[in-house]
Amino acid sequence: MAEIVAAGLGVRVAERWLFRELDLTVESGECVALTGANGIGKSTLLRCVYGTQPVSEGQVLVAGVVPDETSVAFRRAVSVKLDDSELFAELSPRQHIDLLLGSFGRPATPADVQELLEYAGLGVCADVAAAALSAGQRQRLLLLGAIARPHDVLLLDEPERALDAGARGWVAELVRQCTAEGVAVVVATHDPNLRAAIADRTVELT
Repeated sequence: MAEIVAAGLGVRVAERWLFRELDLTVESGECVALTGANGIGKSTLLRCVYGTQPVSEGQVLVAGVVPDETSVAFRRAVSVKLDDSELFAELSPRQHIDLLLGSFGRPATPADVQELLEYAGLGVCADVAAAALSAGQRQRLLLLGAIARPHDVLLLDEPERALDAGARGWVAELVRQCTAEGVAVVVATHDPNLRAAIADRTVELT
């Protein structure tokens, strides 16, 4: 079953087309990697799929509906980690995950939350305010939040950013786990090794 279907998609900013006549289909359990130079439109395409970027032409459907991030039902189906995703500076990783899971109807025990944090390499800083975390730790927490709650579609924008080689291997494991569970995944990445490890197909924007 196709979770994402884009046909003839185009986005124009002022007089410049970032892309146009773009067709994209992503099936359940499939990972598609987006590649291309900075500024070519990878992040914009992800925002089109999430419904925060208006399209100039064409159409995109996600789980059979037009993307609308203001819809509770849509947000429950589609999980994202975009380049402007934020954390609550005063909350710890433990509080973030506990709040996130509870808000999506998946309350977890303290032991469950600790296990997730340990899995993400955040056990040692579980009770440190997010503002005091390193860039890599913040990235891990954002990624953990994206995959820990229920979702049918996962959108990731440069998940490798601020992560070392070992942590990038963890990202690959996360994505493979999601696709094995039937999640449709789209990842914008500059890392050829990560792309080779996770992608069933690559779409290069030019």
